[in-house]
Amino acid sequence: MDDFNNDLFSSYEKSLAASKKNFRIIILLLGLALTFFIYTVKLFSLQVVEGKAYRQRSRTISSQIKTIPAQRGEIFDRNAYLPLVINTDSFAVDLIPAEIPSGYYDTVVSKLAKYLDVPKSYIDKKIPARMRNSYKAIEIRVNVPFNTISNIAENITDLPGVSWRSKPMRNYVETGSISHVIGYVGDITKDEFNVMYNHGYKANSIIGKTGIEKQYDRYLQGKAGLESRTVDARGHIISDIPVIQPPEPGKNLVLTIDSRIQKLAEQALGKRVGAAVVLRPSNGEVLAMVSYPFYDQNLFNSDDAASEYAKLATSPNNPLLNRAVNAVYPPASTFKIIMTTAILAEKAIPPEKKIECPGRIVHGNRTFTCHIKYPGHGYLDLKNALAQSCDVYYWIVGRDNLGVDKIASYSKEFGFGESLGIDLPAQSIGFVPTSQWKERRYHETWKDGDTMNMSIGQGYTLVTPMHAANMVAMVCNEGKIYKPHLLKEVRDPSTNETIEVRKPEILRESNIDNAVWKEVQKDMRYMITDGTAQYPMNNRRFQLAGKTGTAEVNGAQKNHWHSWMVAYGPYDAPVEEQYVVSVLVEAVNDWEWWAPYCTNIIFQGILANQTFDEAIDTLGFRYLVKTKNRQE
Repeated sequence: MDDFNNDLFSSYEKSLAASKKNFRIIILLLGLALTFFIYTVKLFSLQVVEGKAYRQRSRTISSQIKTIPAQRGEIFDRNAYLPLVINTDSFAVDLIPAEIPSGYYDTVVSKLAKYLDVPKSYIDKKIPARMRNSYKAIEIRVNVPFNTISNIAENITDLPGVSWRSKPMRNYVETGSISHVIGYVGDITKDEFNVMYNHGYKANSIIGKTGIEKQYDRYLQGKAGLESRTVDARGHIISDIPVIQPPEPGKNLVLTIDSRIQKLAEQALGKRVGAAVVLRPSNGEVLAMVSYPFYDQNLFNSDDAASEYAKLATSPNNPLLNRAVNAVYPPASTFKIIMTTAILAEKAIPPEKKIECPGRIVHGNRTFTCHIKYPGHGYLDLKNALAQSCDVYYWIVGRDNLGVDKIASYSKEFGFGESLGIDLPAQSIGFVPTSQWKERRYHETWKDGDTMNMSIGQGYTLVTPMHAANMVAMVCNEGKIYKPHLLKEVRDPSTNETIEVRKPEILRESNIDNAVWKEVQKDMRYMITDGTAQYPMNNRRFQLAGKTGTAEVNGAQKNHWHSWMVAYGPYDAPVEEQYVVSVLVEAVNDWEWWAPYCTNIIFQGILANQTFDEAIDTLGFRYLVKTKNRQE
C-alpha cells in the first residue's frame, strides 16, 4: 500500500513538473509572439505610415540638389519689338571650402581674391571659420566677366574648390526716366522669403523690388530647374552624372509705354524736378510716365547694390521717388476744372452771370488776393473766369453757392482722394478734405476761408500728376475714367504667342449730364485760345484744350509755386484719337512757368510724329530751351 501511494505521489510530481514546463513554454511563446507583433507593427509604421518622410530624408542625405535659375521674362515697349529689359549671360564664382587641402585655405583664397580683384577679407566674410569644413558651394561673386573666368580656368589646378557657373544678369537696356516704371530686381530678403516661400520662392531667389518688376514678378519669375547629384554623408559628390530638371523661363511682358513718347516727354521736362504723364483717355493706357530725377537700375547688378541704394536714398530730391504716382501736390488752378463742372451740374450760378473781380476779396480779418492779376479782372462769367484763372470768381461761388460738402463730393467724382488702380506696387491716393475730417484732425470747425482755399485747389487738397491726368480723362470721356495701366500683353517667351491681353477697366463713371461735359470741354478749349495759356500753349497745327495751375508752396527757398499744366488733344478729334498730358514742375526749380511749354512740346511731338528737337523748332521754342533749360 505504501508502495502504491509512493508511486501515485511520484506520478503526481512528474505531472506537475510537466505542467509547469508547458506553462513556461506557453509564456515564452506568447512573449515571442508579442515581440514579433510589436516589431511587425513598428516595421509597418516605418515602411508604410512614416515611409514617405523617411524616404524624403534618405534622399536629402544621399542627394545634393542645386537650383538652376530660370531666365527671367523680358520686358518690351508697346510695339513689342524694342526690348526695355533683357537677360545677359554672366558668371558667378563659387567655392567649396572643404575641398581646399588642409593648411592651404589662405593661399587659395588669396589667389582667388587676386583674380576677382577683391581683397582677401571680402572672401573671408563670405566664408567664416565655422563654414570652412563645409562641402556646400558658397557664392563668392556675381557678374564676373568672361576674361576673369578664363584666367581662373587656366589656373584651376592652383584653385581647388573653386568653380563657376552661368548666372543670367538683368540688363536694363533703356534707363533714364523709364526706371520708375520698370523698377529693378534684387536678392530676396529673409522677411520677403518668410512671406513668399509658399509661392515657390527660394532663399536665393531674385525678385522684383519696385515697378513692373515687382508688380508682375509672378509672370517674370519663371520656374527654377534642379540639378541633383549623389553625395556621401559629408556632402562630398560621389557621382559625376547629374540628374537635371530644366528650368522654365518667365513670361515676356509688353507694356503700354511708347518708347518714343517716353523719350520725348523726358526731354521736354528736362532736368527739372517734377513729373509728366501721357495717357490714352479712351482706355487708360499710359504711354509715358516720367519722373525726374531718375536713376540707372543697372547699378543694382553690382556686389555693392546695398551701398548704391543707400546713396540714391539719401540723394537730394530723392531719385527713387516716382513723382507721377507717389508724390502729392496741391492741384492749384487745375482744380477749377472740377469747380466748373460742379457749378454747371449743380446750376449753382448761371454760367453767363458775371462776377466782379477787383483783384482782392476781404473775408473776416483776412484779405485774399487774386494773384493772377491785380488790380483785377473786372466782370467775368464762368467761361472767362476759367480762361483767366480768376481766383475771386471761384472763391465767391465756392463759398456762397457750393460749399465744402459739394466740392468734396465732386472731387471724389473725379477720383481724387482714392486709389488710381494703376498696376504699380505703390501709389498715393492723395487727399480730399471735409469739414468732419478737420474737426477730427484738428478739433477745429471748418470755416468759409477753408472753402475758399479749397475752391482754387489750395489748402488741404492733394493729388498726384496721374490723378490730374485722370481728371482730364473724365472730361474727354464725358463722365468716365478708365484705370490707368502699364501692362498691355503677356507673351510666351518661346513662341511669342499672346497669352493674356489687358482689357480696359472702368474706374469711375459719373451720371452728370453730357451737356455739362460738352460745356466744360468748350471752356477748356477757350482757356487755350483766349486764356492764360494762349502763348505757351499756342499750336498752329493742333487744337488743344486744358488748364494751367500755379500751386503756392510754403517753405520753398527759391520759389513759392509749383507749375501745373493739364491738357488734352486734338480737341476736334474723336476721344479714341485723343491724348491727355499732365505736367508738374516742382517749386525747387528756378521759376520759369515751364509746365505749359513742356506740354505743348509733348503734344507737338506726339501728333506730328516729331522728335524733341523737331518739335521745339516747329513751335519756335528753341530760344526758350537755351535760356530756360539752364539746369541741363
